[in-house]
Amino acid sequence: MVVAGLVAIAVPLGRLVPVVGGPVFGIVLGVLAGLFIPALRSDGLRPGIDFASKNLLQLSIVVLGTGLSLQQVAHVGLSSLPVMLGTLALALGGAWLFGRLLDVRDDTQILIGVGTAICGGSAIAAATAAIGARRSSVAYAMATIFTFNVVAVLTFPPLGHLLGMSPEAFGLWAGTAINDTSSVVAAGYAYSQSAGDQAIVVKLTRSLTLIPIVLTLVALKVRRENRAARALDAARAADVQGASYDGATASTRGPLPWKKLVPLFLIGFIAAAGLRTAGVVPDAALPALSLIGTCLITAALTAIGLSLRPRELRDAGPRPLLLGAILWILVAVGSLVLQSFFS
Repeated sequence: MVVAGLVAIAVPLGRLVPVVGGPVFGIVLGVLAGLFIPALRSDGLRPGIDFASKNLLQLSIVVLGTGLSLQQVAHVGLSSLPVMLGTLALALGGAWLFGRLLDVRDDTQILIGVGTAICGGSAIAAATAAIGARRSSVAYAMATIFTFNVVAVLTFPPLGHLLGMSPEAFGLWAGTAINDTSSVVAAGYAYSQSAGDQAIVVKLTRSLTLIPIVLTLVALKVRRENRAARALDAARAADVQGASYDGATASTRGPLPWKKLVPLFLIGFIAAAGLRTAGVVPDAALPALSLIGTCLITAALTAIGLSLRPRELRDAGPRPLLLGAILWILVAVGSLVLQSFFS
């Protein structure tokens, strides 16, 4: 009810100021409401806020999929592939290099790099399950990624207009250079309807790279455990390696179910686009579905704003935040450069 009340304010404001958009107003109103009315962050409201920030966001992606055809998905995905792969390499390579320079190592370095490269919180969650990251590292990475998600939502649309970007170019930029799905959607639709359509397809295509990245992390974890086992007991290397490998493999089967590697909302999005392609979704229904999708996105971002605690950002410390800033700038600029090169 709290989220719905704020959405009822944010969506009309977004229509009055379309350059900002309802989702951006939603996240700002959520942050302000949480700061000035701390009771809105109480444990009693937590289930509703979590539901809005996760389930409603995923549902919004499915609803927005009804406005896209599978031919468009295939075309956008293939055309954006060089930019997506290039920004992925920049994020992961930058995390390795600048993480070492800033002494942000191990779990925190990996989680910030993967979160920036792929899909923010979802990628961090999957990588955490793959490598068994410390809770403190997860908190640092989530706070860092969230900070630059908010910055991107607020700055990308004005910068896109300043640069005179077409909706397609901005959608590709947002889809490859913004971390989390919610922020990509917010920035894309704040720019324009067609930019949002483009951004969401690029982002969902980009999220598929989570599969090889997570599998690579699992393989590296197994390799590291085997190497440690050999160092501890060279005489029993064969037995210890087998136990370590079996244990690592068994542990990854549990915390890494298929639906974490291939999110259900992605399947729903493709199914909705399939219905649109087959003509099941009529053109007359698209404006209403678009409004419903916008309301759902605004609700999700409002809930995320309510969840933000300034103390969590302070506890992250300056170095992880600086690493996140470097990677964010590197990917944002790199995406623009790659677009100009491959266009």
